[in-house]
Amino acid sequence: MTGKSKRIWGWWMFDWANQPYSILLLTFIFAPYFTSFVAPDPVSGQAMWGWMLAISGLLTAFFAPILGSIADSSGNKRVWILFWSLLYVLGASALWLAVPGADQTRILLILVAFAVGMVGLEYGIVFTNAILPTLGSRAEWGKISGTGWALGYIGGLVSLIFMLLFLAENDQGVTLLGMAPLLGLDPEAREGTRAVGPFSALWYIVFVIPFFLWVKEPPTPHKGPGAIRRGLQELRETLRALPARRSLFAYLGSSMIYRDGLNGIYAFGGIYAAGVLGWSIIQIGVFGILAAAVGAVACWIGGKLDSRLGPKPVIVGAILLLIVVCTIIVGTDRTMVVFVPVPAGSSLPDVVFYICGALIGAGGGSLQASSRTMMVRQADPERMTEGFGLYALSGKVLSFVAPGLIALATTITGSQRLGVTPLIGLFVLGLILLLWVKAEGEPEFACVSQPSP
Repeated sequence: MTGKSKRIWGWWMFDWANQPYSILLLTFIFAPYFTSFVAPDPVSGQAMWGWMLAISGLLTAFFAPILGSIADSSGNKRVWILFWSLLYVLGASALWLAVPGADQTRILLILVAFAVGMVGLEYGIVFTNAILPTLGSRAEWGKISGTGWALGYIGGLVSLIFMLLFLAENDQGVTLLGMAPLLGLDPEAREGTRAVGPFSALWYIVFVIPFFLWVKEPPTPHKGPGAIRRGLQELRETLRALPARRSLFAYLGSSMIYRDGLNGIYAFGGIYAAGVLGWSIIQIGVFGILAAAVGAVACWIGGKLDSRLGPKPVIVGAILLLIVVCTIIVGTDRTMVVFVPVPAGSSLPDVVFYICGALIGAGGGSLQASSRTMMVRQADPERMTEGFGLYALSGKVLSFVAPGLIALATTITGSQRLGVTPLIGLFVLGLILLLWVKAEGEPEFACVSQPSP
């Protein structure tokens, strides 16, 4: 394996390593478990979960561009990534404390632990995304990004299958194989399901090793002391010039909104299935397997299309698909499918929601992979970590909006189904703002980037 290939594979392994936090914890296992078994009831659980995600998103939004600018000025991203990895591992491991029917103090501790892990995940992604343009030429970015996201989905899929087969128990106390959880874990205390936190932490520790071994940073001139002051000064200059860079400004605004909508789907899809359709953790896990499997294929195909057509057509197509999916979800519960009544006991709502899961995987994965490729095209090559810090800022500065709107709509209506309605409007608005985004980025930065040796 050549040095270039090892760097690319090492970078891809970061996607593989971190995916369980999104797949297992945020979407398909821990979130629905928390709202159904830890929180007092599903409605208040969904609201608490929404406020927690909103607050952690604000923390990421505020500091990401600052830290990214400092990292660009100091030139040492690997040390930063190691620190974010520590937060990820600590936050995920602490979720073992999420016992059923926990008191308010423990619930608060659980939410704080999850937020700490999320912050570590998000900052780690900011710093590793900034390495993308050094992995290949401009024409290769889409393929590299799409393949990385596809491998991440496969990693999430493998971890989810393992959880369902050997650890996560259903209401009868057995896993998908009909056996008790491994290692003598107590199904009465939901220890098999609670093990998802430590399992995700261990998965990360093992599979992030190739990243640190193989992804060496390209040589940079010694920049001397004063990295913090210099980084903050350059960030101020970037922010001051941002409105004049119309395409970048529009893209940050668009991605800020549509990624918030996508995060809303990921965060509340499993919760919705548990509360509205009455699915078990194992049913939700099967839903996740389908979403991850289809998503992996879609990411790979989307990466090919990205390299051939550019990221913008892929982004537009993915948003349109997700608008359709959200409309179907809002119109589906145990009594109806897309607002059409169905007989009592019909399995059609389950079938439709499984299909929606596959479409969410396809649209969401390709959207995220092509979005980071588009950011590479829009950003200043000399300030890439700062650029992805702004990208994280745009993705998080309003990250409280989707969870907050869902929490507010759920609280006002008392309905989980109606609570997810605001996501449709977020996707539509994000699509409109894409009209001002230049597919190739700003002319002064639309040059061919050479990979690092």
